[in-house]
Amino acid sequence: MKALSGDEVTSSIATQSSGGDELARARPCGNTDSPRHDRRKAARWERWNDCSERWGRLLLAARAGDGDAYERLLRELDLWLRAYYARRLPYPAADDARQEVLLAIHAKRHTFAASKPFGAWVTAIARYKWVDRVRDASRYSALALDEDIAIEDHEGAAINAAALDQLLGRLKPAQESVIRLVKLNGLSIARAAGATGQSAALVKINIHRGLKKLSTLVS
Repeated sequence: MKALSGDEVTSSIATQSSGGDELARARPCGNTDSPRHDRRKAARWERWNDCSERWGRLLLAARAGDGDAYERLLRELDLWLRAYYARRLPYPAADDARQEVLLAIHAKRHTFAASKPFGAWVTAIARYKWVDRVRDASRYSALALDEDIAIEDHEGAAINAAALDQLLGRLKPAQESVIRLVKLNGLSIARAAGATGQSAALVKINIHRGLKKLSTLVS
């Protein structure tokens, strides 16, 4: 396998920020049976596999004492992780997750098996840290649903709940709307009820059920 140039690595990182695993699950767009679509998909897989093999070789070299190889590996993984988390988390959480993964890679570098794909190994670590962040946000958002909770009490939840934004679309509209109003925007139960036409009791029920659903989605 030929070595990739810097531009090729950057291109691969940009197109494979999903870690390669989401290509097979991507929704079809247009005629998915067309030769052009097949060629593009194959090219994306090839770029990801090239990076996976390259990173695996760099890590093995690093474990043998090649400091330059290790430094190069971490630089390239840093770029990939920035793209990976940019699609999944708000910036503060994304930056924290990126740093946690780099630390985890350093701590677990001796557990990588040369016979296994490096891409699958590092993607598993990245996904685990992503799920951790979303779970933390979900737990933090599960505040007592008191109608008289002050708006400032929601400030931390609003910041952390930004990580849940991509999941909110999977809730029922009535649940999504009140969670956004109360948990993300800091409105009181009464104001959310007035804005949505739901009763205060129904707002509380929809928040409770919505948060329960979010916890299920990330478990």
